Amino acid sequence: MPVSTRVAAELRSETHPWYLVIWLTGVDYFSTLGYQPGIALLAAGAISPIATAFLVVVTLLCALPTYAQVARRSFAGQGSIAMLENLLPGWSGKILILVLLGFATTDFVITITLSAADASAHAIANPYVHRFIAHEHMAITLGLLFLLAAVFLKGFSEAIELATAVCVPYLLLNAVVLGRCLIEISTHPHLMRNWLDALHVKGDWTSVVIASGIVFPKLALGLSGFETGVSVMPLIRGDEDDESKPVPEGRIRNARKLLVSAAVLMSVLLMASSYVTALLIPPSAYRDGGPASGRALAYLAHGLLGEGLDRCTTSRRF
Repeated sequence: MPVSTRVAAELRSETHPWYLVIWLTGVDYFSTLGYQPGIALLAAGAISPIATAFLVVVTLLCALPTYAQVARRSFAGQGSIAMLENLLPGWSGKILILVLLGFATTDFVITITLSAADASAHAIANPYVHRFIAHEHMAITLGLLFLLAAVFLKGFSEAIELATAVCVPYLLLNAVVLGRCLIEISTHPHLMRNWLDALHVKGDWTSVVIASGIVFPKLALGLSGFETGVSVMPLIRGDEDDESKPVPEGRIRNARKLLVSAAVLMSVLLMASSYVTALLIPPSAYRDGGPASGRALAYLAHGLLGEGLDRCTTSRRF
């Protein structure tokens, strides 16, 4: 086998199909589904579905097209910051890059810390294990942060299988909960009327839309997942002859499939979660200290599914 062919085969063996690499993005992007609906309720209340719709529009019409272009111009996985470095040479460019790296690092630390803290809050509030770990919030959070750091230090490529094993069941469980919530809403029409009445209290539709546009930036917690998506591009398998081309068209095409799939999937989940939580969870439950605070979907899961499907109850439990 020629040396060039052997090298290309080795490089290809280190890559993975885009539909597996997408779950690495999920560690940053999909994980926000655990706490974003609760934050949306705290920030926007009854108008959270409309504010979330603003977020979805920005995601699909702004962030997604932008990062589709980043994928073509930074296919080596350096991301948008490296593109700016090439456009702004000299010390002014270096200083700007350092500032942006500081923001990116801060965002990453906030995201993983918030995710770990929220996961520990979910664990502590779980009625099955509450009596064993009720006062271990800090220990659980630090333990999860340590595990997450260990995974990233191990390497993105090695973390793909773990990310897949975590993200796929996580999204499937969320889909089951959302489906059950939608059934609850469809069988109790008064929930929709109550929500519309709550919107009416906020003012006319113009006031509601303006208020939603003002508050939606507070909900944009997972958009850094797009940067993660382009950062892991070297792991995405493209065409067999990509390594011999100056521009790996196959890798770029598959990276864009990853970005589109992640954006569409998360947009659907966020819209559904904001809708069901706004209709099913009363303000007294999602406020700070309430049983749904920071765990809106988990609260609905325990309330509607309980210990089994045969014990499902109606919305009077809320």
